Amino acid sequence: MDAQHVHLLGQLAQDYYFSKMTINKMVEKYSLSRYLILKYLDEALASGIVEITVHSNYERSVELEQQLKQHFKIQQLYVIKDPENIGTRDDRVAAFAAIQAQALIKQCQIVGLSWGETIYDVISHFAKSERDDLTFVQFIGENMRYHSSTGSMRMTQWAATKYDAHYYTIPGPLYIINDAVRQGFIEEPSIKQTLEVAKQAQLLICGLGTEESIDSMPLWRAHKASIFPNVDPAQVAGMIYGRPYDINGHFLNKADDKTVGMAISDIQKIPRRFGVVQGKAKFKAALGALRGELFTDLVMSEAIALRILNELN
Repeated sequence: MDAQHVHLLGQLAQDYYFSKMTINKMVEKYSLSRYLILKYLDEALASGIVEITVHSNYERSVELEQQLKQHFKIQQLYVIKDPENIGTRDDRVAAFAAIQAQALIKQCQIVGLSWGETIYDVISHFAKSERDDLTFVQFIGENMRYHSSTGSMRMTQWAATKYDAHYYTIPGPLYIINDAVRQGFIEEPSIKQTLEVAKQAQLLICGLGTEESIDSMPLWRAHKASIFPNVDPAQVAGMIYGRPYDINGHFLNKADDKTVGMAISDIQKIPRRFGVVQGKAKFKAALGALRGELFTDLVMSEAIALRILNELN
């Protein structure tokens, strides 16, 4: 490379890595195409002009991952070792999950997103990027926490802002008890469009809940018998996609599903279903999800992995 080209690579790298300049801004500044800028950034990395050092604050337990994989069929399973300060455990899991999720997002054009504290923590660790060909889509209804940063619409919008991407939301409740009303709502053009987009997703990112997550919402708790008719609470190991399932990963409300959103059959067709589980108390939810093959990828803490192995033994 001649000196002028080396200088150009250095300038591009400084603007991109240090100044956090977007590709579109660099296109304007240097009068180069997006293709060339991306090519030159790769060249700067390959030639040694740019060196990237990763300082990781987490460590995986490969031994536990291998032990769990002997029991369950799953594409990718990640067990993050517990830190000395247990108070930072959930944050480490979320930080690692964010890296893995963003690696998968790079290969996708449509990403389905759920909501909740876990997903909020994961998105908070997303590195800023730019993808005008990317769409985030809400695939189940609202949790009705409208004044919370973990609400479903805000979550989808927030993820989209991390990428300057597009998004679709479902402005309606997670559950509608009246079957005719629910079906009519799903058939509304705007809702139908969102669900059709969701069906095309290559990736879903989702957390796990428990029966306590239903009880945490006063309205859901008051009408739980109507939302989940003929479901024995004692059989509920976890909640996923708004539905309860047992310790073997079998959904308990298939016969009378009141959930607003994608059907389970459509969700299971999504090629990658990326799950994150925080909180030691959710080990039964994680065990049921693994047995039912509800995820293709799952990130968990060492504490949960040990509880699962103890239960299996």
